[in-house]
Amino acid sequence: MTEPNFRGQVEEIVQQIPRGHLMAYGQIATLLGAPRKAQAVGFVAHYGDPDLPWHRVVNRHGRMAPGYPGGMPAHRTAVESEGVAVDPEEFTCDLERYRWWPPDA
Repeated sequence: MTEPNFRGQVEEIVQQIPRGHLMAYGQIATLLGAPRKAQAVGFVAHYGDPDLPWHRVVNRHGRMAPGYPGGMPAHRTAVESEGVAVDPEEFTCDLERYRWWPPDA
């Protein structure tokens, strides 16, 4: 289980990710001063506010999440709808191309 403040901070960052951009779980954790809590960010994604753009969060290799509702194919469809190119066989994208950093990072 995650601390309420951590959960709120994760959700605040995810809410800011612009359309057509992505962040990695570990990137979010690092921004919050907890670089070893990428898995906790994933926990928040799985159980957090379902109205947030969780499809804009991928792993450090740009890979879609198997735990995304509908699996990796649905995750791929969601990011592709925003103009993100995804390898259809590997379910990965060029994270360096689409990575977003908050202005104050």
